[in-house]
Amino acid sequence: MTQVLDKPVESPAATPAERTARRRALLEWIAVHSLGVAAALFFTLPFVFVLLTSLMSDSQALSRDLIPDPWQWENYRRVLDTPGFLTWWRNTLLYAGLGTVLTVVSSLPVAYALAKFRFRGRNATLMLVISMMMLPPQVVVIPMYLFWAKQLDLSGTLWPLIVPMAFGDAFSIFLLRQFLTTIPNEYIDAAKVDGCGELRTLLRVVIPMARPGIAAVALFQFFYAWNDYFGPQIYASENPGAWTLSYGLESFKGAHHTDWNLTMAATLLVMAPVILVFFFAQKAFVEGVTLTGVKG
Repeated sequence: MTQVLDKPVESPAATPAERTARRRALLEWIAVHSLGVAAALFFTLPFVFVLLTSLMSDSQALSRDLIPDPWQWENYRRVLDTPGFLTWWRNTLLYAGLGTVLTVVSSLPVAYALAKFRFRGRNATLMLVISMMMLPPQVVVIPMYLFWAKQLDLSGTLWPLIVPMAFGDAFSIFLLRQFLTTIPNEYIDAAKVDGCGELRTLLRVVIPMARPGIAAVALFQFFYAWNDYFGPQIYASENPGAWTLSYGLESFKGAHHTDWNLTMAATLLVMAPVILVFFFAQKAFVEGVTLTGVKG
């Protein structure tokens, strides 16, 4: 019995037009990913430089050596053992953490009212909030300093920076308001039909649906407070026990201006919490910022 073997079907040769299209698609893929790799290197290489320099010895720092030899991990211990450094950490956590909580708690009800309530003067109130965003903080720094330092005698502390956050923030209110407008009114109406008041509706319905927007506002406020240099310089410069990391780092650089390895190690310790927070919360952050522009 003769067995007949099926011959593989040969694909027809590609036409010149198809070869041109494939070549063009390949070149476009290379161009797009090359730009992406170049952009990634542009933002990553400075961080790598800081990391490698922080692990070098005093003689290696800012020399032609690219790789530490040996790796000086004790540089970080030397930075942490610096008098006052852990105090700066504690003050910064207090300022950024408590300030973020106060800002979110105070801004959310105002944003909810501007987004879902119908009352006379709502648009004027919204314009007032937007106008406050355009007001530079340097304009009011003198009267605010006179109030907190002379009237309340709180100079040398961080409370003049923390307490005002309990009264809302214009940017946070605007950002939350833009996000809350994307929540359908039907959910809120259904909650009211079930007997929920405004406060319960806000807590049980609006806040769970507004988590991305709240996360974005919280991250913005946390990053601002963590990196704030102007405020601590105005109110806490006279008291080293109230310094934050951003202001204390300047003092550290002045004391170790020739020890670039220690300066880079201190800089990396200041940057690390912000990088970690953004890394773990970037999904909610991007979603919150993106959805704020869906509806006006």
